[in-house]
Amino acid sequence: MNDLFDRIEKLCKSHSMNITEMCKLCSIPRASLSDFKMGRIKTLSASTLQKISELFSVSVEYLMSGEERFVDEQSLKVALFGGSEDVTDEMWNEVKRYAMYVKERENGNNQAL
Repeated sequence: MNDLFDRIEKLCKSHSMNITEMCKLCSIPRASLSDFKMGRIKTLSASTLQKISELFSVSVEYLMSGEERFVDEQSLKVALFGGSEDVTDEMWNEVKRYAMYVKERENGNNQAL
């Protein structure tokens, strides 16, 4: 069994679509999923996995392992600021805006922020 393909197929079903529709939405070749399912290729590209994960709002880690690690806001504040007591809403919103800026910049959107 191919666990990764099974997870992708399950995500498609849970979103009322089939693999072909998912491929069209992600702009990935349907043949690559067929080749992967049949074992003609051993893995999917990082780009393909990223597109699929973004479509279904899951992490690439979840696609690969079936496990999702959730990090709560409190833990992020501790990791970024060494604690959460002194982190104002304004500070936290600035961190989120910067994260969105970086994401948009990496996706080629020069109009970020």
